[in-house]
Amino acid sequence: MPSSSAASGISPIADAAPLSLCAREPYVPADRLVAEMVPPPRFDSVRFATYIPDPNQPSQTAAVGVLETFAAGLGGAHAAGTAKRGFLGFGKGRAAKAPAGPRGVYLDGGYGVGKTHLLASLWHATPAEPALKAFGTFVELTNLVGALGFQKTVQTLSGHRLLCIDEFELDDPGDTVLVSTLLGKLVDAGVALAATSNTLPGKLGEGRFASVDFLREIQGLSAHFRSLRIDGDDYRHRGLPQAPAPFSDEQVTKAAYATEGASLDDFPHLLAHLAKVHPSRYGALTDDLKAVCLTDVQPIPDQSTALRLVVLADRLYDREVPVLASGLPFDQLFSEEMLNGGYRKKYFRAISRLTALARDAEGLVETA
Repeated sequence: MPSSSAASGISPIADAAPLSLCAREPYVPADRLVAEMVPPPRFDSVRFATYIPDPNQPSQTAAVGVLETFAAGLGGAHAAGTAKRGFLGFGKGRAAKAPAGPRGVYLDGGYGVGKTHLLASLWHATPAEPALKAFGTFVELTNLVGALGFQKTVQTLSGHRLLCIDEFELDDPGDTVLVSTLLGKLVDAGVALAATSNTLPGKLGEGRFASVDFLREIQGLSAHFRSLRIDGDDYRHRGLPQAPAPFSDEQVTKAAYATEGASLDDFPHLLAHLAKVHPSRYGALTDDLKAVCLTDVQPIPDQSTALRLVVLADRLYDREVPVLASGLPFDQLFSEEMLNGGYRKKYFRAISRLTALARDAEGLVETA
């Protein structure tokens, strides 16, 4: 559905209308999904040296040291590969000795303590070509399996030195079995793993499902990782003001018309459109956007809609796209029932990230 100022009763401010997310239905080929498994633009330049540990949280400094050592240990031959192959890569070579113990590290901590910064730093620090390292969210990994098929995904990732999985959250038993089996095969193939989450690996399913099979899969998965607890407060809100109050429809619309590369959509219409686009394509949905402008932000009506919005918020945050909105403030998007339910960690993360992007967008109104 194209964006229009008529919906808010406001006359166009410029000849060129803003873009519209609702008018986009991107097609994403499977090879793009693989090629884009790198740290998002927000984390292009992060390194261990740019991570600033909270002096009151020694676990943050300790985590940097462990990860630096882990990255250094990933140099040399692939753990399940060969140190030297025959002519044109064929024939048996000298087997590389796989390191003992868990082949992964698991960063556990709350929102905004810098887990993704550290995970991306690990990716950058690992001494291997980018094509031999993969970085993606848990959702992106499951989407990759959906696009390629399980066996092709195993084949594609088995030659990698490192697989980094951000926001590792298991939402249903099917995903648990799928990812547990996938990671088990990759570990057997010599791929090192690193992941972030807001829950310890052995407690991922706690409070969501009582299935014995589900809990058994969780325990098997946790054995692949060494857990690193990272304590601290959400850095996005350290010493910063409260989330900005929403602007008026007129201010948002004016800013959208005045900002090159901005989109303008009615929030309820956008939520309806997201239901028609697979979450694996939400990144492509935001291609080339400089800002997202939303009018009439309302409470999320149901959990399926809420989870789709979480994915969109993650993609916008990864790409540092400011979000300017009218209506309700973002901390009122989700009901109390949602915030107290099994997906509460995702919803709090979305609130944190949308709030940060809303702060980034304040200047759009000032310059409009």
